[in-house]
Amino acid sequence: MSKLPFQKRNYQLMIIAVLVVAIGFTIMTLDTEPHGFGFLGITLSPIVVLIGFGIGVYAILHTPKQNS
Repeated sequence: MSKLPFQKRNYQLMIIAVLVVAIGFTIMTLDTEPHGFGFLGITLSPIVVLIGFGIGVYAILHTPKQNS
């Protein structure tokens, strides 16, 4: 039994979450409307960022199955 609180899968999911959040913020910068008030800045990027945060929460709460 590992003494670490997270397993390999938790860290993989957390890395994916960080990448998705980074992609969401990058999408936000691609908006060409003034002050980011276009579809990319107001609708798409917040949805992508929230999905990334959701993956991060799942990565923290996920407990791998014990092989016994």
